[in-house]
Amino acid sequence: MIVMHIDANSAYLSWTAVNMLKNGETTDIREIASAIGGDPESRHGIILAKSVSAKRAGVVTGESIFEAKRKCPDLQLFPPDHDLYARYSDAMFEILYQYSPVIQRASVDECYLDYTGCEKVFGDPVKCAYEIKDRIKRELGFTVNIGVSTNKLLAKMGSELKKPDRVHTLFPEEVPEKLWPLPIEELYMVGRATAKKLRKININTIGDLAQTDRNLIKTILKSHGATVWDYANGIDSSPVVPNEYTPQKGIGNSVTVSRYIKTREDALKVLLAMTDKVASRLRRREKFAAVIAINLTNKEFRKYGHQSKLSRATDSTSEIFDHVTRLFDECWRGEPLRLLGVSVTEFYEDCQYNMSFFEDNAPIEENRAVDEAVDTIRKKFGQNALVRGALMKKK
Repeated sequence: MIVMHIDANSAYLSWTAVNMLKNGETTDIREIASAIGGDPESRHGIILAKSVSAKRAGVVTGESIFEAKRKCPDLQLFPPDHDLYARYSDAMFEILYQYSPVIQRASVDECYLDYTGCEKVFGDPVKCAYEIKDRIKRELGFTVNIGVSTNKLLAKMGSELKKPDRVHTLFPEEVPEKLWPLPIEELYMVGRATAKKLRKININTIGDLAQTDRNLIKTILKSHGATVWDYANGIDSSPVVPNEYTPQKGIGNSVTVSRYIKTREDALKVLLAMTDKVASRLRRREKFAAVIAINLTNKEFRKYGHQSKLSRATDSTSEIFDHVTRLFDECWRGEPLRLLGVSVTEFYEDCQYNMSFFEDNAPIEENRAVDEAVDTIRKKFGQNALVRGALMKKK
């Protein structure tokens, strides 16, 4: 078995940078202190991706924008654009599928590719990995890291060895030299709590863990101990599972507002914007959803929500928003809100029409025509080419 792990370098930042350059921007934000995250104007939210310069200034992924700006006052911030990320992700996967039909998407910016047998067509796996890496850089404008090994775990660990724009091998015979010297925290599935327990018994590196009695680790960490011990020794038997066999569990969008939402009208405007994004992503994946949910968070950070199972699946923005409005009216407690979100789950390949003999399907077809027109215009001119009237600010 030969597996590659492909991981886009600073994906959100890179994809934003490439898009800006394509649209006439002269500064490559990857070359300055910059980051993607939250709302740059209100400084709400967290850092999702950062440039090398920002990293050198101490900015870390997951910290608040306020803290990041404190460390790096010149930090340039850009809001996330998940629709843009989906487009660049799909473009990357279009290239990858030219080399293997067996690909497991781990997230929007990384995947596992089963190269077993493909060497008969494309040759040596390491040479092919360089070809893939260089094609993505040349054709799409961003860089990736690729790890090559005999299983998923070692391929993933290999891709993390040194960034950016690298190909690394981590075959079983290379484990003692390349994997074992690394700090224990760098092993996949070893989080802070697990690392703390291991360091208490003087296990500081991956090699220390690999050479400790497996039963002792199981005693300390229970079943999780057996897993991380296996990983430390490069053992992993999990297959690369094509994504058609692992359907996406859901699509969602949420936003933390800079000022509390206090009225139904304002809340529904936010929820419409979230619905518009969710429905657009749903149609792009050629799926129909049968379960719609909303989630709300009040100013005391208490979360609650409501969901509904539909009689037939849909991908219509208007139809989904009708249900979102009903769900909001059923569960909102009239209190100020700081976060609002919409999500859809339970996907189907078609719309699952179960209409009665007397049901009029004309509105459904009209909604579909409108959605198709909107999607076409946005695909050609950008996501901001059309904004729903209800979202426009009053003069």
